[in-house]
Amino acid sequence: MTATQYHVWEKVEITLVAEADYANPYTDVEVWVDLTGPGFERRVYGFWDGSHTHRVRIVATAPGEWSWVSGASQPDAGLNGQGGGFTAVAWSQAELAANACRRGFLRGTANGHGLEYADGTPCFLIGDTWWAVPTYRFRWYEDDEERPIGPEMGLKDMVRFRKRQGYNCIAMIAAFPNWANDGHLPRIVLEDGSHLRSAWRQAGTNSAKDMHNEGGRPFLFPGRVPGHEDVYPDVDRINPAYFQAMDRKVDYLNAQGFIPFIEAARRDGMNAWQSCYAWPDSYTRYLQYLFARYQANNTILSPIHFDSGHATIASRDFNAPANAVVQKGIPAFDTLLSCNASGSSLSNFGNSDEAHWLTLHQIGNRRHHNSHWLLTEIYHEAEPPRPALNGEPFYDALSAPYDVGWPPGIVPGTAESARYCRSGHYGSFLSGGLAGEIYGAGGLWGGDIEREAPYRLWDSLTWASGAEMAHLQAFVWSEGRRFQDLVPNAELVEPNRTHQLQGNVGWAYCARTRERDLFMVYFEAGCPAGRLRGAAYRGDYRAHWFDPRQGAWSDPVILRASAECEIELPAKPNDDDWALKLRLA
Repeated sequence: MTATQYHVWEKVEITLVAEADYANPYTDVEVWVDLTGPGFERRVYGFWDGSHTHRVRIVATAPGEWSWVSGASQPDAGLNGQGGGFTAVAWSQAELAANACRRGFLRGTANGHGLEYADGTPCFLIGDTWWAVPTYRFRWYEDDEERPIGPEMGLKDMVRFRKRQGYNCIAMIAAFPNWANDGHLPRIVLEDGSHLRSAWRQAGTNSAKDMHNEGGRPFLFPGRVPGHEDVYPDVDRINPAYFQAMDRKVDYLNAQGFIPFIEAARRDGMNAWQSCYAWPDSYTRYLQYLFARYQANNTILSPIHFDSGHATIASRDFNAPANAVVQKGIPAFDTLLSCNASGSSLSNFGNSDEAHWLTLHQIGNRRHHNSHWLLTEIYHEAEPPRPALNGEPFYDALSAPYDVGWPPGIVPGTAESARYCRSGHYGSFLSGGLAGEIYGAGGLWGGDIEREAPYRLWDSLTWASGAEMAHLQAFVWSEGRRFQDLVPNAELVEPNRTHQLQGNVGWAYCARTRERDLFMVYFEAGCPAGRLRGAAYRGDYRAHWFDPRQGAWSDPVILRASAECEIELPAKPNDDDWALKLRLA
């Protein structure tokens, strides 16, 4: 291809150089291009990238001729009136097969419950929670040498490892503004006597891991929190070098076919932001910067990592900045917007009348089977219908002390903890999580590389529970994209509940197509297989047991529905957890 020829959905970067000096280009200058192409005419905003440099990142959404003209909020000749164009060409079928990201950005299916790429190819996300990817904890090597999984491995080695297991998504947090030193941060008291939660509370202390990268930290110091200017940065002064280092990792993930799920920041530093800086304007500016920077990558974006309802800032306080950015037309290419939730994004942020920005729902941070109903609620009550997934189900090694896991007594990396993980994933899928599932494990989600960490990145990466996500994919895709037509309804299988709310044993889940031609069922360990209701009248079904530990299917048996549309199920192969599929013969 020539210098003015790009592929459809390939990132194109436009560089604009300001002629004037500005005290703080991050706050004082806004740049954009008006982009025109086949069926497309929009304003695409850019971002400041250090010194006099501003960039606008765009993609062509269809083959053909594309052109752009720049503009800015300042009367700067270097930023206004620049122009250019290029030709967009389609990828070959071989190139599309090699990397699904080339198929275009994700969107909801026609029924609103599943995901597909822009070319209509269905997608089911299998992700991992590597929240600290932008930091030095996920080491970046410029070379492509393969290093063994262990202390010397880098991000590329981890991506290669998960790619072989079928993963296609990595969840990360763009910035940890107040995390600095692997040590103890003081509780901050403002002049009015109010308290600021300084960082994640772990084991009774305020422990804040070092989250810098090669470019430093995401914002500059000193900050403006009274008396603690060295703890909280100045969020009105961004550090482009930090995000330049992050760019390399996001680009690499896309090049390997992975969708990065990028959350703007973690909620623990937000009450300081809200209390000491202009809210919501300063946070709106940050979201605009971040979304503009990554809107031409194949990503899912998020305004906040809201993983705890104990945050002193309310979840709905984030609707104002997120809505404002979306109303402005950012991101410009209809990138899905989501949020790791404290329970449910629907309950945290509201429906579309409140959270205009929210186009992909999540549940998360509830570690037991009594949370899966939240996905069913989203399936039936999100208006308009939105895809949903479980962003943080049961973690293999959840919290301190790691050596006992969560709940207490479930030892990380064992068959028992893997069983709890499977309950979280299969139970969520059949409760309405048709967009995908995101895995997590101790060491991985914490970015743990310290010698004293109970489990480090290279330890938990190889646990069986992570490898078993490949079997979940085999189950989900066993009837092609028909899984996207499933309607969750646990009441179709009986028994399906015990009195035991805390835990991941003893329950069952079911989803069925409206045509009644496909049932998919999951039984936790300890739950017997009884019968199905709502089958086709006297229909014959071909039934297969599925082993979620090995990914193996049993030989089929034919089961006939009664005149009451019920099917008596055969006993499970054993009392462990099993999945079951019934297809109308």
